[in-house]
Amino acid sequence: MPVRSVLIVDDSKTELLHLSEMLKGAGYAVATAESAEDAQAQLERHKPDLILMDVVMPGQNGFQLTRSLTRDPRFADVPVILCTSKNQETDRVWGMRQGARDYIVKPVDQAELMGKIKRLD
Repeated sequence: MPVRSVLIVDDSKTELLHLSEMLKGAGYAVATAESAEDAQAQLERHKPDLILMDVVMPGQNGFQLTRSLTRDPRFADVPVILCTSKNQETDRVWGMRQGARDYIVKPVDQAELMGKIKRLD
């Protein structure tokens, strides 16, 4: 299924703006959430084709939300790409074990992100 809509989950307004502009410029419909709770509320209203998820957030972190979404039958088919400053291999491995489809380290390189999204199509 081609990716047309993306939910970006990140507690940084700067990062949300940067990623939103990048994705909108590439033709994607974008929604944003500033916390796991906000993301869950957004998901009740609209199921995106992709979730771009930060890891370090107050409250429920991105690893926890990824795990719960990939185990929820309503959202298990929505790929999650973790997008984080956590650049250790153990973080990447842990993220993939939580159900993430891919992992990208900030600062995000546009070509790398677009390549990862295209591979999901």
